[in-house]
Amino acid sequence: MSKLKYIVLSFILFFGVQVAVHAQCAMCRASVENNVSNGDTSIGAGLNTGIIYLFVMPYLIATVIGILWYRAAKKRKSKLAIR
Repeated sequence: MSKLKYIVLSFILFFGVQVAVHAQCAMCRASVENNVSNGDTSIGAGLNTGIIYLFVMPYLIATVIGILWYRAAKKRKSKLAIR
């Protein structure tokens, strides 16, 4: 159980700590530079948030599936030990 607590704690720390990052593809960057040159500065933050969201989702899904798989395996193992 303590190992699971460390995994959950590290997961919370990893995703709970927010770091300002700037992740943009070339087309997004061109779009932002064009808008900034025209005076609109709000679109860049939205693009960065969207790109980070798309980056994190597969890892989050894989983590949830892994945790569910681990719990099912642990429950299955405990049922076999009881018999």
